[in-house]
Amino acid sequence: MIDFHCHLDLFDDPERVAAQSDKAEIYVLSVTTTPKAWRKTNALSNDRRHIRTALGLHPQLAHERSKELTLFDSLLDETRYVGEVGLDGSEEYRSHADVQMRVFDHVLATSRDRGGRIFTIHSRRAAAPVLSALRRHKCASTAVLHWFSGTQRELDEATWLGCWFSIGPAMLRSAKGRQLVSRMPRDHVLTEPDGPFAHEGKRPLNPADVIIAVKQLAVLWGVSADEVDYQLSCNLRELVSRVPELRTER
Repeated sequence: MIDFHCHLDLFDDPERVAAQSDKAEIYVLSVTTTPKAWRKTNALSNDRRHIRTALGLHPQLAHERSKELTLFDSLLDETRYVGEVGLDGSEEYRSHADVQMRVFDHVLATSRDRGGRIFTIHSRRAAAPVLSALRRHKCASTAVLHWFSGTQRELDEATWLGCWFSIGPAMLRSAKGRQLVSRMPRDHVLTEPDGPFAHEGKRPLNPADVIIAVKQLAVLWGVSADEVDYQLSCNLRELVSRVPELRTER
């Protein structure tokens, strides 16, 4: 199973969640929200085969942490995964659109110039400018749009550009979410509970809850859960093959 967007460091007991996930052979992409969080978060992947760590600077923090781009640059050669990055156009953050874009442009350009990276991208109420930036920097073929909530037209553009999509139980609960997922190319879909921010009732979702999304996809696609799991595994292998593993990467 695959959890391609997990805030592993933000669980109450990150070490326990990491150990349980690795033992269960769940492939986890542990994202960071600031470069300063990288070292501590990446340590959770030590001696764990199934956990990788993405280097990020979350758009909701861009206006406070843009000075950490120098640190981002110095750490980038340690991982082929970048995230959580992107843009956030919601009311609370739209006044910081300029600095968000400056940070996102820098992240994409630097990653491209260092040989490319696999991205997990936030695009809440900002799908159009996110897609424009991916097109401008020629990064769409390794960009995974996390919990995509744009319009069907924006989804079609993302698909045309070659973007990927990570989806979870919360997205699949809504009619709009299911409608979007039904239009996504099955060979460009991955799963992600988005724990600990997404919940099942009052309980934060964890990587093992990816099974919920697998079962939901099985219903939506009209296939068995095993077939979904096989498709997702093929998708992950294809995506990861697009960026060579770095010598320094654990």
